[in-house]
Amino acid sequence: MSNTNTQTVSQNQKTMLKPPKRYKVVLLNDDYTPMEFVVEVLTDVFHLPHTQAIAIMLMVHESGRGVCGVFQKDIAETKCNQVMLRAEAAGFPLQCLVEEA
Repeated sequence: MSNTNTQTVSQNQKTMLKPPKRYKVVLLNDDYTPMEFVVEVLTDVFHLPHTQAIAIMLMVHESGRGVCGVFQKDIAETKCNQVMLRAEAAGFPLQCLVEEA
C-alpha cells in the first residue's frame, strides 16, 4: 500500500490571481471618414446597437476621440486591427488605438 502525503494549504498561502488588465479601444476623429462608415464599423466590429454606435460616433466627431469598448489586451488589439483594416480597404484615414483603461 502506498503512503500518500496530503498537504493542507492555508488561505494565506494560496496564490491570489489578479484579474487581467483592461484596455480601451479608442477611435480618433478625422476630416474625411464619413459618419456612416464609423457607425457601420461600430455596429459590425464592436456589435453595438445602432443608437449606441451613433452616440459614440458623435462623441468622436465632437471631442476628437471616443471609446468603443473596454476589453482584455488581445481582444482590444484584434478589434483595433479590424477597424484599421476596414478603414484602409475603404480608403479612409480612420485611426484607432488601444490604451490601458
